Amino acid sequence: MKLLVLMKLLVSLASGLLFGLGMAIAGMTDPAKVLGFLDVTGTWDPTLAFVMGGALAVNAVAYALTRRRARPVFGVRFHLPTRSDIDARLVVGAAIFGLGWGLVGFCPGPALAGLASGSVTVLIFVSGLVGGTLAGRLVP
Repeated sequence: MKLLVLMKLLVSLASGLLFGLGMAIAGMTDPAKVLGFLDVTGTWDPTLAFVMGGALAVNAVAYALTRRRARPVFGVRFHLPTRSDIDARLVVGAAIFGLGWGLVGFCPGPALAGLASGSVTVLIFVSGLVGGTLAGRLVP
């Protein structure tokens, strides 16, 4: 049992490191790159569209393969979303995410990867992210 838990942790760590490396190589840890994508009336930078397209392609293949399995490799069952309704919390959360992304050019994944840069700006953003996440848990 302990070996299974260790393997799950190692696979999770490797996945996170691979994601962070991919974000760094693609330049997505640079807020200017992201803001360049959002600036459709100025000097538009399509790089993020290619990163998103690549991520969607990989995820589509992985999801299709996952649906063919009876259970996950390191788990008892799959944890797939069961809700499909759109409520106020979802809309407000999406709006806050979009505003934050548009204002500073960070979203959570690349910001966490950007912590490796040692940037004070990234540290402030991630601190706000953690604080907002904790505060959001207090809202019923």
